Parts: sequence; structure tokens; C-alpha cells
Amino acid sequence: MGESAAFDAGWLLALVLVLVVLAAVAVAARRALLERGGGTVECGLRRPGSGGAWRLGVASYQPDELRWHQVFGLLLRPDEIFPRRMLTVVSRRSPDDAEAASLGPDRIIVACRVGEHDEPMELAMSESALTGFLAWLEGAPPSAGLS
Repeated sequence: MGESAAFDAGWLLALVLVLVVLAAVAVAARRALLERGGGTVECGLRRPGSGGAWRLGVASYQPDELRWHQVFGLLLRPDEIFPRRMLTVVSRRSPDDAEAASLGPDRIIVACRVGEHDEPMELAMSESALTGFLAWLEGAPPSAGLS
């Protein structure tokens, strides 16, 4: 009976290990597929009312929108979409100690608004990613309705 329990525990441990490896491969494959289109950066997101919790993810620059994907999601569909023409940077700041511990070193927090009346949301990214983000925002083509 003791050998049988040890044998079953060994198989159970092997099964758990295989599942962990498969999950890691799935996350890595999803990340590679998201980055295949180019223009992606690591980017934390926090919305008001979320209890102050940062969600880690990847932002993808598209011609007309910023698509944000949560790091550990399963789908290739973005979790959040921000229209480029409605996205405005309000301010930027350095993270406090607690934020720096959860976001990683050398992050800049940017407060943004989407539209005129929406509450601000915050993005956390590296200095170089922020430079690219600001260039992407400023490089928007003129509106089709403007002359």
C-alpha cells in the first residue's frame, strides 16, 4: 500500500508539472503572437475604482487605437481599447515605493483621459516606452472631418 501511494503521488506531481509547463508555453506563445504585429510595450494599467490595483499587461499601438492586453489572459482580443483621437495625457509622475515594488524599476506613471468626460486612468511604462507613446499620440493624422 505504501508503494502504491508513493507511485500515485509521483504521477500526480508529474501531471502538475506538465500542466505548469503547458501554461507557461501558452502564455509565451500568446505574448509572441501579440508582439508579432510590432509596436508593443510592457504597460501597467490602473483605472479609478479598481481599489488601487495595477494590472500588468502589454500595450499595442495600432493606427487608430491603443490596445491593452493583460499579461496572463488567454484570448488574443484586447482587454481595453483606447481610441487614439480621444486619448489625452494629463500628467506624469514617478511611482511611490509601493507602486515601484509592484510595477518594477524605472517606471513612469502617466495619467490619461479618454474623451472629455471620462475619469482618468493611469498607465505605467518605462521612460523609452513613454517617449514612443507620446510620439504615437502626437503623430496622429489630422481628423478626416477637419480641413
